[in-house]
Amino acid sequence: MSVTDLWARIVHWLTDHAPVTGGALRSPPSAPAFGQLETELGVELPAELREWWKCCDGTGGDVLADVLPPFYTPYSAAKAVESWRTHRARRDAAQGAGEFCAGTTCTTGFHPAWIPIAGDGFSDELLVDLRPGRLHGCVVEWEHEAGQVHHPEWSGVHGMLTDVHRALSEGVPAGHAYPTVTEDGRLDWQIR
Repeated sequence: MSVTDLWARIVHWLTDHAPVTGGALRSPPSAPAFGQLETELGVELPAELREWWKCCDGTGGDVLADVLPPFYTPYSAAKAVESWRTHRARRDAAQGAGEFCAGTTCTTGFHPAWIPIAGDGFSDELLVDLRPGRLHGCVVEWEHEAGQVHHPEWSGVHGMLTDVHRALSEGVPAGHAYPTVTEDGRLDWQIR
């Protein structure tokens, strides 16, 4: 199943079962200018990330919609670049950009080849790790307080969306969290 199909099924499930969360998600008015994004970021975006950003524009304003476990709201391409710029401007920017391989633990700051794709509304984020190596394109979790990432959560955007779709449609965990729906129609992930 393609990234576009997976995302459409996730949105459909949310619309039917968690309408507040589903209603918070936006579709992009047009495809992002990927050439401009890649020039600024200094990396080539994986095809699956490009495909996702063609159909997912995150949420409006500061609206949180915990679509990705355990508590992450998808970013639009524009929000991802804004977050990346913020990290690069801070002192949490990693030094020695070529020292690490994709998917390896990093405790020296925010690496320029990490592309934010979702946030928790505070400072932690899911990132696509575009450092070189066999795990190039994997999804990792950035812990702002600790200034580090851990081992990959998923092999890529497609794997992440596949896991979320399976969790929603089958009621099984995605990673270490189970999907539930609150009384007011929001998706919530319970860590067990």
